[in-house]
Amino acid sequence: QVQLVESGGGLVQAGASLRLSCAASGLTFSSYTMGWFRQAPGKDREFVAAISWSGGSTYYTDSAKGRFTISRDHAKNTVYLQMNSLKPEDTAVYFCAARPNNYPASYSTTRGYNYWGQGTQVTVSS
Repeated sequence: QVQLVESGGGLVQAGASLRLSCAASGLTFSSYTMGWFRQAPGKDREFVAAISWSGGSTYYTDSAKGRFTISRDHAKNTVYLQMNSLKPEDTAVYFCAARPNNYPASYSTTRGYNYWGQGTQVTVSS
């Protein structure tokens, strides 16, 4: 049984930092590209960042570039999202997701991500 469990969300002020973690179990971690998505109230789920199976390639949405860093630890089967310089518009539920390596679709679409966590709330106050 595959499980993705996010943690690390919370309420912070603008300019602060948070590190989200996603612990994966029940799957061969190195066989999956890992992604972070977020969903604000009343909005569609949107791509934030993704990392290849090796960690050698990372991808970000434009609003995350320069502020967020995705990484993965194969020894711990965990993927991280370090978020710096947080803004109120970053407020959302953040989801971790996994999709098989080389899935024939853009990493920034939800297509192919067949495993999802339950989400962790991030709230940034102004």
